[in-house]
Amino acid sequence: MVGVVAALDASAAAVVFLLVGVGALAVRRRYVTRRGGTFDCSLRLRPASHGKGWALGVARYAEDNLEWYRVFSYSTRPRRVMKRRDLQIVERRVPEGAEVFSLLAGAVIVRCRDGGEFVELAMGQDALTGFLAWLESAPPGQQV
Repeated sequence: MVGVVAALDASAAAVVFLLVGVGALAVRRRYVTRRGGTFDCSLRLRPASHGKGWALGVARYAEDNLEWYRVFSYSTRPRRVMKRRDLQIVERRVPEGAEVFSLLAGAVIVRCRDGGEFVELAMGQDALTGFLAWLESAPPGQQV
């Protein structure tokens, strides 16, 4: 009887722990998106891998930066910050092969040069329109 009670206590503790973890993710997402200017955006963490390495995320426009946050992370800091003046679009394409299953439906992949390295972003068509408008609306004197 004591063993059953201990097992139930452990199960209840695991359920509470799981609910607190999921709740923390929801609170963090609310914290990230509360200032607006956010959109769903996946980022390829390993650009050299074919069809792999995509991470779901949320991007946020913050003045002249694009901040990218992982969806499944507890950090309140962006995983990657890209400066508008360093971003150049190199290529636009649709997902191919295994990428179709890794990305949100209707995503468009944009390969960009961020300073000296390449980064791939995947976003919906509406988010892409906003992203292109943000890139083109650089302050006077800034070359895009």
